Amino acid sequence: MSKQKVIGRGEGRSLPACAALCAIAAVLVSGVRAEAGGTPLTTVRIASGMSQPLYMTHAPGDFSRLFVVEKAGRIRIIENGVLLATPFLDIDPIVNSTTLEFGLLGLCFHPDYQTNGYFFVNYIELTGDSVIARFRVTADPNVADPASRETVLYIDQPNSNHRGGWLDFGFDGYMYCTFGDGGPQNDTNNRAQNINLLQGKLLRLDVDGPDNIMGSADDDGFPADPNKLYAIPPTNPFVGVAGEDEIFAYGLRNPWRASFDRQLGHLYIGDVGQNAWEEVDYIPVGSAGGQNFGWRCMEANHCTGLTGCTCSLNCPSGSGLTCPIHEYSHSFGLSITGGYVYRGCAIPDLKGTYFYADYQTSRIWSFKYNGSVVSAFEERTAELDPAGALQINNPASFGEDAYGEIYIVDLGGELFKIVPLNFIGPDCNANGLRDTCDIFSGYSADVNGDETPDECQCPWCQGDMNHDNLTDARDIDAFITCYLGGSAGAPGCPCADMNVDLALTEPDISAFVDKLLGIGDPSPICP
Repeated sequence: MSKQKVIGRGEGRSLPACAALCAIAAVLVSGVRAEAGGTPLTTVRIASGMSQPLYMTHAPGDFSRLFVVEKAGRIRIIENGVLLATPFLDIDPIVNSTTLEFGLLGLCFHPDYQTNGYFFVNYIELTGDSVIARFRVTADPNVADPASRETVLYIDQPNSNHRGGWLDFGFDGYMYCTFGDGGPQNDTNNRAQNINLLQGKLLRLDVDGPDNIMGSADDDGFPADPNKLYAIPPTNPFVGVAGEDEIFAYGLRNPWRASFDRQLGHLYIGDVGQNAWEEVDYIPVGSAGGQNFGWRCMEANHCTGLTGCTCSLNCPSGSGLTCPIHEYSHSFGLSITGGYVYRGCAIPDLKGTYFYADYQTSRIWSFKYNGSVVSAFEERTAELDPAGALQINNPASFGEDAYGEIYIVDLGGELFKIVPLNFIGPDCNANGLRDTCDIFSGYSADVNGDETPDECQCPWCQGDMNHDNLTDARDIDAFITCYLGGSAGAPGCPCADMNVDLALTEPDISAFVDKLLGIGDPSPICP
């Protein structure tokens, strides 16, 4: 996208022989705009032609690219809406994708990726075991180096299902990753409750080491173990007591997609149930960890009748369990796909809304959660049905771009974006993005903090054409140029619009003259 072009000078216009004084009193009022609620939504297809996509994410600070994980072992790039032919990473030869729950399952970028080039993946290797590995990008930002692979964590898996596979960084700088109970059905070996095993757990790893620098020697807290390339966060709940130090929470069956609320830092986990209930689990930001979500004795809020652990229908009630914040029965769906809390800039009234779906039935829902109460529950399936003959089938994942907008990953090879049914302005520079999105991405500056791009207004005070907080002869030529050009929206010209009516007319001349002469200017700056 490009900024507005300078509009050429008009003809047949006159200008009085004096200039004006810049007045901060006429600067646009700052503050947050009031937004209407209940914006109708829809989805638009962003890309197609991918092979069994399982996940989508973005690199920190990258507003032009999306990274899509394909099950077979490839990461594809969608750049400015175009699916690139060359994969970002192709590790197909070392990925086992032969069964439903195998493949390249997860991807996250290091928070300092723009400077260090490190990213992480979670995949199933040829023997069927789980691997977290780190890679680096090459000098070409669209191509990673497969030879840079280093094993971060290797977990021997006993069966062919319940792998989990999500990973991402929390507000604390540590990497979190989910693993299912390893199967088979009903977790017959009760691994999810066994704190001496990593299956059925949420792990928290320090991949930077004590110096907080990725790629240095102290990243490796287990130099004698080739299957561990991380340190243990000292505040993990099982450090110094019985249990594996990597564990942050446990009692999960098959956590299929988790996410951090990018604004508040809370963690939401979609955990796939056995044969009756699906659930959304929650860990608040700053938690000390140690939550037990109850599987295999509990399926959501319901006792399974299985042994080897505790069941409580009123969590915690002394049980030590943490109940889900939301559940649904198999009369509504059969396999939850966890989603994201909307924190984007395009749909203001949607902020704080958590989206999730069911993989089997393709139904989509949303709700808000304030830490204690779920509200604003709504089914979104019909609303988010794309126009025409397009359909969202088997939502394998949700995704989030750098703006905070939410996407739906269809296993059939398509990527859809949740958008307002009708564009929500303002869009003062007419580039197709809401003004707040331009400011958030850094495309537009907003010096006075009023959520209007500076190229659409005077960021300092009206009449101060060169932004030096003075009005003198140095402002006159620029004012004349803008007035003759006839456009208050041309680059550099919003400050000539003295009465802020988005037009350059005779009243602007009079006001400019008065300010130059110091007449009626209430502003203590920009004299």
